[in-house]
Amino acid sequence: MNHIFKGELRRHTRQLSVFVALIIMLLSLSGCLYPKDQLKQNKVAPKEAIRNVQAAIDQYQAETGMLPIKNSTAETPKYEKFQVDFLKLNRTGYLTDIPTAAFENGGNYSFLVIDEETKPRVKLLDILAFQKINDIQSWVKTYIQANSVLPKGEQMYPGYYQIDYKSMKKEAPVIRSVFSGQSIQALVDENGVVYSDYGIDVMQFVQKSGKSDYDENFDLRTLLVDGSDFVPVKAPDYRLVNNEPQAVQQ
Repeated sequence: MNHIFKGELRRHTRQLSVFVALIIMLLSLSGCLYPKDQLKQNKVAPKEAIRNVQAAIDQYQAETGMLPIKNSTAETPKYEKFQVDFLKLNRTGYLTDIPTAAFENGGNYSFLVIDEETKPRVKLLDILAFQKINDIQSWVKTYIQANSVLPKGEQMYPGYYQIDYKSMKKEAPVIRSVFSGQSIQALVDENGVVYSDYGIDVMQFVQKSGKSDYDENFDLRTLLVDGSDFVPVKAPDYRLVNNEPQAVQQ
């Protein structure tokens, strides 16, 4: 009887081991599949959608003399200013479908037009990073209102500081750069305005350009935009100072 019991125990143990291995495998697979937002964040830029929207905008401008963009204010930052008006393009027949990558259709990007007065180009703004910076901005504003001081840490550039999340009783969110896929940090300036720090990305693009004699007034964010399908999210201006990118006050 004891021998039968031990046999049954071994059989159940083997079954349990197989079951546990199966669960681990399923969890591993689910980790690859979820969260969907993270998957979208790491996808290559939807180049076909950009080409289609660019073609629609070029045709619209050629035939109407205007750009199909939403209204903005003078205070709207440069790389947030001119959002593509998909409803207008769709209503007038220049674009049949709104791209699935577009925020308006449940995607993670806002389609923007830059260089609107010269040669309009379509670029993407990462909505996930944008929302995370807005969340941090809300935390910082609340903290300043309650404590009358900035939740700042080490100074990273003149007038720009790391954010002291511990004092705000918050966890630092993970913000991924669309240019490198690396994690980047948020900064706060003396006025309590929160920015994304693309200093590392800018340095990589400077090195890739092979130049080191950029004019002192040249905004290095231009390298990011010209060398990719994206615009930097809530980024300060960067200048080359002592051969290194430095965020400067706007």
